[in-house]
Amino acid sequence: MRALSAKAVPADVYLSFVTSLFGNRRTLFTGMLVHILTYLTVYHKTGDPVFIVLAIAFVVVFANRIFLFARFSRAEKSTWTLEDIRHWEIRYVVGGAATAAILGIGCGYSILQFEDTFVELACIAVTMASMVSIVGRNYGSRLAVNLQSLACCLPIIVGAFFSNDPYKVLLSILLIPFVLTTQAMATGVREFLYENVIASREMKKLVGSFDTALNNMTHGLIMLDPQNRIEVINRKACELLHLGDRARLKNCDLDVVLRYGVRHTFVDGSMPSLIQRQLAQLMDGTVSRAIMQFSEDLVLEFSASRRPEGGVVLIFEDVTARIRAERRILHMARFDSLTGLPQRGYFAELVLDQIAARKKSGVVGFMVLDIDEFKHVNDMKGHVTGDRLLAAVANRLLKLAAGSVIVGHLVGDQFALFFPNVGGGADLEQKMRDVHAAIAGSYEVDGTIFAITFCAGAVLIESSELRMEEWQIKADLAVFESKSHGKGNFTAFAQEMDARYIERQRLKTDLKAAVTAGALQVVYQPMFVPDGSKIVCCEALSRWTHPEKGAIPPNIFIQIAEEMGIVTDITRFMIRKACRDCASWPEEIGVSVNLSVLDLRNDDIVKTVLEALADCGLDPKRLHLEVTESSLIEELTAVCVILEELRTHGISIAIDDFGTGFSSLSYLDSLPVDYVKIDRSFVRNIGEDARRLKLLRGIVNLSRQLDLGIIVEGVETREQLALISKYGCADLIQGYVFSMAIASDAVPELAEQAQKRPISAHPVHVA
Repeated sequence: MRALSAKAVPADVYLSFVTSLFGNRRTLFTGMLVHILTYLTVYHKTGDPVFIVLAIAFVVVFANRIFLFARFSRAEKSTWTLEDIRHWEIRYVVGGAATAAILGIGCGYSILQFEDTFVELACIAVTMASMVSIVGRNYGSRLAVNLQSLACCLPIIVGAFFSNDPYKVLLSILLIPFVLTTQAMATGVREFLYENVIASREMKKLVGSFDTALNNMTHGLIMLDPQNRIEVINRKACELLHLGDRARLKNCDLDVVLRYGVRHTFVDGSMPSLIQRQLAQLMDGTVSRAIMQFSEDLVLEFSASRRPEGGVVLIFEDVTARIRAERRILHMARFDSLTGLPQRGYFAELVLDQIAARKKSGVVGFMVLDIDEFKHVNDMKGHVTGDRLLAAVANRLLKLAAGSVIVGHLVGDQFALFFPNVGGGADLEQKMRDVHAAIAGSYEVDGTIFAITFCAGAVLIESSELRMEEWQIKADLAVFESKSHGKGNFTAFAQEMDARYIERQRLKTDLKAAVTAGALQVVYQPMFVPDGSKIVCCEALSRWTHPEKGAIPPNIFIQIAEEMGIVTDITRFMIRKACRDCASWPEEIGVSVNLSVLDLRNDDIVKTVLEALADCGLDPKRLHLEVTESSLIEELTAVCVILEELRTHGISIAIDDFGTGFSSLSYLDSLPVDYVKIDRSFVRNIGEDARRLKLLRGIVNLSRQLDLGIIVEGVETREQLALISKYGCADLIQGYVFSMAIASDAVPELAEQAQKRPISAHPVHVA
């Protein structure tokens, strides 16, 4: 074993050793009392005053040691240095060595002076007893053990040597290994305790670090024994569960603790039992994780790990913010942020839940409401006003539903209503008609009053036959039917609508095949100067002859093409065909092609036009492109950039159907156009209605002041032509008064006829 010096031992350990020397004063008192009584007894036996002197010496030393012990107890030890501790150790050693020396001297004196067995035995007995106690009392000081051992044994050895008794000498020599053994035992105890003190200190440090870490965790932790009593609980757990001081919770039953804690937390009497069931599932291993809602402001997520020796470790955290965020996200996924109504997917879930809750089958109803001309509200007042109008409609629908009807927002300006018809009712369709009638009317938004009507499509179906993927198709068909009859109509789905829908789908398939195969035809309606003597341009018009159904009107198949998104393919075909045909006409005749809104969504149209011109070698000045006002208004900035680029190549731009839009005059000055093409609605009845003629002349005068060419379409009678010519309302005339649409190869012949003589105001029919 290594010897421990004061300098090698840490101050706190050294202090603990020295403190052990000053402990157990009762044994010190008992030992001194035994020593004094023994020496007084020996004095009584021998009458030798030396033993009285030794007894008095014991009393003096004992008094000094008691005084020293008292001072040590009162001393402030927290500021002591190693030297201070060493100083107190030496004081103790002096007192202990003095006591041992008195004992040793008494033994040596009794061996030398007396041959009395009692005297020798009494003195040696108390001395050896003290020697035995040296290890137990003085292990903390190597110096104390060494000095006291020598002080006890050395006088005995000296006395034995001078007694001239060889046996006593032999016995006294045997004290040497006894002394060495005592010292070794004390050293072993000291080193053992030193290692344990160091280990204990490290353990305390580790426990302190663990306790610090435990109590600074962001998670709550509770460690339970096999009887569900709390062994460990950290500060965060007490904070989250409102449990107060954690020190008093040790060995308490968790169920009892929670019952105490929940009175400050729960707001509903049913919650504690729910929490207890969830905790029971965690602790018996049924589940390993659970989310528990203690109140609106406290949601905790628990996880459980079973301990090998039995019991469970519960770790939990406050997930209130996360749960609230998840609920907000779920609400956003389920409900439309604008109207607050269920969106399509959640609306379907609510309907299915309602159907599943029915005790017996019955007729239920769906209704889809579509706001008439809602796009015009956005165009005139902006999307913010349009959004507020949708919110106002949603609020009125909720009031009309009165909790019995499920209301949802499908998309854009479409709303869906489900009528569960739980109470039966003789006329479910009439209820739906009543809601449709009540929802229409005046809506005031941002100081503007809107008169709103709705086209409605309804579906009545047996609840047992309900298929969510089918009902909206049928309702949409009914809405489409309503729109075909005008604004504000209500139509209940009929089976023939399904047949028409199927027919329309087939028509879409056939149209796509026709466009892909280039099976469309192109005819041209000429534009004449007002006196009919010259053809300046021809408008290219697409035609589709179905192999089974015959000629399909352009307003039908163009609408279908827009729905399918293939109208740009038709435009590409028309431009190439028109440029090729125009190249075969006289050079003074140009060609005009219509562009749709979809064509102007990107600048691919520029590439298409330039490639078509290059392929057939047509002068760009002979090509005219017509755009509608709606396409200009929708994407004004982007469209203007595209049109301006086309104009830089010499292509002329005309506004088609001018005057039918909502912002014609306000945009006219800023648009990159060369012609305005006045819609036929301004020409109709100009002979009978003077106001209409004035309106036509006003539009023409405004356009001429902006240096724009005037094309009037839809001129069908000589009277209309005469009035237009009289007031100079047109640069070009398009209409049946001169010619209907003709084939490409008929254009040169018609142009030649026009040059030979003015064409009469009667329609010219050319094969």
